[in-house]
Amino acid sequence: MQDRIWKMLDNFDAFIALPGGIGALEKIFQTASWAQLNIHHKPIGLLNVDGFFNKLLSFLDQAREENFIPHSARQIFISALTAKEMIDKLEDFVYKPNPVAAQIDCLKGSSSKKSKMDLSLHL
Repeated sequence: MQDRIWKMLDNFDAFIALPGGIGALEKIFQTASWAQLNIHHKPIGLLNVDGFFNKLLSFLDQAREENFIPHSARQIFISALTAKEMIDKLEDFVYKPNPVAAQIDCLKGSSSKKSKMDLSLHL
């Protein structure tokens, strides 16, 4: 599955999610978190068939209003009711980076060696 996501990152200009279950939501938020970590700056289109994503979009708006997510994290979510509207919105999308997140480069210096976590309790 990870290989498929990396291929999409390399070859696609945007992501489009259709109404789905837990797996679809997991991929939506994985892709969004990668954008926040500057792994990509591609929009995530939510094809909002019959208002399926309305509550998710409301949640994202509330998280933005309460400063849990930056504007740049919210702006990558594009919602549309039809495929034509989605394509039009995706073509018009312009990423506006978060100045703080722009300094993050999660791919720089990455290696397959995992660092050990310090899980000791300090009182």
